[in-house]
Amino acid sequence: MPRLALTSLTLSHFRSHRRAELVLDGRPVALWGPNGAGKTNVLEAVSMLSPGRGLRRAATEEMARAPEGLGWKVKAELTSLGHHHELETWAEAGASGRSVKIDGKTAAQVALGRLARVVWLVPAMDRLWIEGAEGRRRFLDRIVLSFEPSHGEAVLAYEKAMRERNRLLKDMVRDAHWYAALEARMGEEGARIHRNREDALIRLAGAQGEADGAFPAAELVLAHPEPACDTPGDAEALTAALAEGRARDLAATRTLAGPHRADLDATYIAKATPARLCSTGEQKALLLSLILANARALAEDFGAPPLLLLDEVAAHLDAGRRAALYAEIERLGAQAFMTGTGAELFDELGGKAQHFEVTEEAGVSRVREVSV
Repeated sequence: MPRLALTSLTLSHFRSHRRAELVLDGRPVALWGPNGAGKTNVLEAVSMLSPGRGLRRAATEEMARAPEGLGWKVKAELTSLGHHHELETWAEAGASGRSVKIDGKTAAQVALGRLARVVWLVPAMDRLWIEGAEGRRRFLDRIVLSFEPSHGEAVLAYEKAMRERNRLLKDMVRDAHWYAALEARMGEEGARIHRNREDALIRLAGAQGEADGAFPAAELVLAHPEPACDTPGDAEALTAALAEGRARDLAATRTLAGPHRADLDATYIAKATPARLCSTGEQKALLLSLILANARALAEDFGAPPLLLLDEVAAHLDAGRRAALYAEIERLGAQAFMTGTGAELFDELGGKAQHFEVTEEAGVSRVREVSV
C-alpha cells in the first residue's frame, strides 16, 4: 500500500450522490460509467480533502445535492506516512464556507495540506496553453500549493491588500500614507509568492528528467509583462516598485505590476516549440508530463507520492500513452483516482487497481465495486 492513501471515502449529499461509500485498499481506483453519472463528483470530493475550492473551483453551496439543499459532507480515513487520520469537511445549508475536522478536532484548511497532497488533471485544463494567463497562474499556484501548503495564505493576503490598493486608485487617492502599509504588505507577500513559484519550477525541472519517453519534457519559465520589478523575489524591491508606479497605476486605476500579472511560458523541449503552438495531443501530453513530474517531486519532498485525480484522462490518450501512464502510476506507487466512460479503458490495469462502476438512477448516483 502506498504511504499516502485513502482507505475509505464517504460522500453525503454531495453533488449527485445522496450517499456513497468506497472501501479502498491503496491501489489505484478506476471509476467508469456514462457521462453525467457522477464520476467526476467523486474526484471533486477527494479534492476537497486539500486546501482550497477543489478541482472545479466551485462555491460551497454548489456542491450541495439538489433539490434537498441540506448541505454536504465528505469523510475519509487516510494513511499518511505511517499515521492514520480521520478527515471531515462539510458545509451546512446556506453556509458561505466549509468546515474541517482532523481526528475529531476543528482545523484550518491549510492543515489538510500537511497530511495529504492532492494533484489533479481535469479536461478544463486542456486549453491551458492557448487561453489567458490567469488559468496558467492558477495551474502553477496549485502545483506550488502541493509543495508549500501555506502558499495559499500568501496569495490571499496579497490579493486582499491589492484590492484595497486598487480601491484607493479608483477613488483617485493621492496621499502616500494611504498606500504605504498596503504596498509593504504586497511587497512582502508578493515576493514570497514569486519565490515559491520559482522554487516549484526548479523542482519540476528536476523531476521531468525522470520522465517516460511517452511524456515530453517542457521548459518552464515564469514571465512578467512590463512594467515589471527587476527583482520580484525581493520584498523591499517590490515594495519600492509599487510606490514608484503609483502615478502610472492611478492613470490605469489598477495595479499593473506584481505577481498577479505573471505568466507561465512552456516549451516542448524536444521540438523547441512553444506549448501554445503544439498539437492538441502534444499539449495534453505536456500537461500529463507536468502532473507526473509534480507527483515525482512530491514523492521525494513529502516522503510519499500524492493522491492523483485524473478525470477522463484515458479517453484522450492512445493505447501506447495510456499503458505508459498506468506504468508510471504503478512505478510511483500512487493511489490514482481515474475516470472513464468504459471499463475497457482500464483493462491494462487489471487487478492492479480497484474498479468501480458509477451509474445514475432517478437523479441519484450510485457507486459499486466490480471484480476483475
